[in-house]
Amino acid sequence: MSLPAKARQWFYPERNSYNDLVLAEIPLPAVKSHEVLVKTHAVSLQYRDLLVAKASYPGVVQPNLVPCSDMAGEIIAVGAEVKNWKVGDRVSANFILDKLHDEMTAEIAATGLGGSQQGVLTEYRTFPAHSLVAIPAPLSYEEAATLPSFSPLKAGDTILVLGTGGVSIFALQFAIASGATVIALSSSDEKLKAVKKLGAKHVINYKTMPQWDEEVMKLTNGVGVDRVVEVSGNTTLERSIASVKFNGSIDLIGHLSGGGPPVDVILPAIRKGLKFRGVFKDMNRLIEANVAITRPVIDKIFPFEQAKDAYAYLESQAHVGKVVINIS
Repeated sequence: MSLPAKARQWFYPERNSYNDLVLAEIPLPAVKSHEVLVKTHAVSLQYRDLLVAKASYPGVVQPNLVPCSDMAGEIIAVGAEVKNWKVGDRVSANFILDKLHDEMTAEIAATGLGGSQQGVLTEYRTFPAHSLVAIPAPLSYEEAATLPSFSPLKAGDTILVLGTGGVSIFALQFAIASGATVIALSSSDEKLKAVKKLGAKHVINYKTMPQWDEEVMKLTNGVGVDRVVEVSGNTTLERSIASVKFNGSIDLIGHLSGGGPPVDVILPAIRKGLKFRGVFKDMNRLIEANVAITRPVIDKIFPFEQAKDAYAYLESQAHVGKVVINIS
């Protein structure tokens, strides 16, 4: 088949809000020998994308940024040196393109999509071949686009999940499929009912129980949870640390709280011997083996041309699960 010469993409000529997004057509670059060309089928939004839109994200951001980091698509061309992919393969990209293992360096961190690197809200994009992972067979492109960063759990672990957004819901599903116990937090009783149905053993409304870390300790008999999925940031991190057992871990995935007052987390974290993670793992085997449990929850799908509406819906916080943009 002939390859496209152009692609439509959303980008920010300036960043004050997602309303600054502009849809434009650009020429596609030639596929380099170590790259593949991917036709994007679906992109999912995360709260980080709102922060980038408002110039509130603390990381490096490219000028004229194409936003978003979570995608699923189909390979339509491969470079001459690429051996492990073929045309027609269904793939997602690592959020941090060069982060293939647990280690992190400044150079690796600088390869993050939708920030330090151009993102994926585009019809077509080239990727380094090493940065892609295969989509689990049972999942649609829309579902595969929602797969977030999450690292292994084991049966018997207890996990604290903050919120009911896409990452938090998938963490809950992933934990249950792994045999772990889930404690879920939300400010909405209706959303807590939803996560109960998905398998959370305990739920806490943090508006009616602002000292929720104390309740977590009660639920764990004073021990604390094995790990926290921390998607909020400064305003919750202190209580997250208080909720984790000694030698536990905290997955730092989001920056939901925005600026907020800084908290002194260093000494409490050192005293507890905590591990902080920000990782991407291929979860395909677990998903394929437990698809009834781990199938991602999608709240709403928007067409490509209505990307701004998708951002507005995410900002409303009315969703339980992921907000997805269908591109093709």
